[in-house]
Amino acid sequence: MKVALINSHQDIAGCNIRHHIEQCIATSPGTGQKGDRTYEFFEVDGRLIYAEGVDAGIDADLVIFLSRHSSVNPVPVLTVHVTGNYGVAELGGSPRTLPLAAPEMMQATLRALARHCPEGYQVSYEVTHHGPTGLVHPSFFVEIGSTEKEWGDPVAGRAVAEAVLGAEPVNAIPLIGIGGTHYAPRETAIALATRGAFGHIASSRRQVAALDREMVQAMVRESGAVAAYIDRKAVTHPDLERLTAILDALAIPRLSESEIASLGHLSWETYSAVRALALTVSPNARCFIHALDGTGPLAAVSLDPALLAEAKKADEPALIRDLGTLSVVHLTDENNVLLPQFVVFRKDSSEIINALNTLCVKIIRSKEITATERDCLIIRKVRFDPEKARELGIPAGPAYRQLALGQAVEHDGRVILPEMVSVRSETKIHIPGLEKNS
Repeated sequence: MKVALINSHQDIAGCNIRHHIEQCIATSPGTGQKGDRTYEFFEVDGRLIYAEGVDAGIDADLVIFLSRHSSVNPVPVLTVHVTGNYGVAELGGSPRTLPLAAPEMMQATLRALARHCPEGYQVSYEVTHHGPTGLVHPSFFVEIGSTEKEWGDPVAGRAVAEAVLGAEPVNAIPLIGIGGTHYAPRETAIALATRGAFGHIASSRRQVAALDREMVQAMVRESGAVAAYIDRKAVTHPDLERLTAILDALAIPRLSESEIASLGHLSWETYSAVRALALTVSPNARCFIHALDGTGPLAAVSLDPALLAEAKKADEPALIRDLGTLSVVHLTDENNVLLPQFVVFRKDSSEIINALNTLCVKIIRSKEITATERDCLIIRKVRFDPEKARELGIPAGPAYRQLALGQAVEHDGRVILPEMVSVRSETKIHIPGLEKNS
């Protein structure tokens, strides 16, 4: 990969970063070559945001602009972002124009900035903004902010230099981001912790309103994105409905933060197949990958809804935690309610069904009184009945709580035992193979 590094000689931060990159390369043999990656420097006279067509004559696979970041609320920060304008071109470039992004390398640089970040500095994406937009190659800005003090800080310059040279892409999933502030806090957190790598990002306050079908399509195309993330808490309900309709019309999947985090090591192709199968189970199903890995034909397997319901009532957090050891994808509805269907590789179907049954039975037995009768699990429950307590003249209050906890109480000179105000129930669930596996 040939990387072109471009700075302006009038930009203090850009010169600072370039100096330290050159120094790193000169003092550490091999630093200027990362695998098949090589670097070449270019310098311009004017401001980078107006450098339209600057890379037209450059032989490169990627362009990284070395620059300063300014803010009305200045804080020490190291940032990365791609250029472009969703609406009018206030700071260079053309209106409603987005250049080609480089999500994987931008995420790799962001992660490297986090590793090398000096004390007192923050690290973040910025949303897509300013020029140039007339670019030939994939590109992004890496910046030091936000005042002259930070622009010339040699520690910051060295940190950015080491991040640029040390950026190592992960097996990234390219995404677009919608919503949030200028510093894209949710997208930054996602990129630092998961495989989610953002190209173009739009902020809530000034940019979301400009996102029509054409601009969303451009965001996806120029980012090479396979899905979109929306910061739902940062977007108004009308905008959320409008953007959801646009993405659905363009057949662009929407991933939640938890779904991105649960992608595991699956290829996007396999994950897409998982999602497609999940949507046949429930039109709004959400997918959560556990130990599923690899490729192959998929299948949806079902648990007895009553068995799953009893396991959830017994200890849902433990159930979700222990699913993490199984080669499954668990599904929820749009309200995050666990569904009784799971996605697995077809070859593992029988084994996984048995493992899921065993897991549910184990959790129920840890919390409830149970018995086994052939292939049936019998769950016996005793619960406090306030109606029986009222019939005995016991007023609602602390006594009800004691009785519900299995403790006797005294009322009008009588000792009221818990079994006197309890009802018993028995639930029988047929589980094929239970007798053999118990």
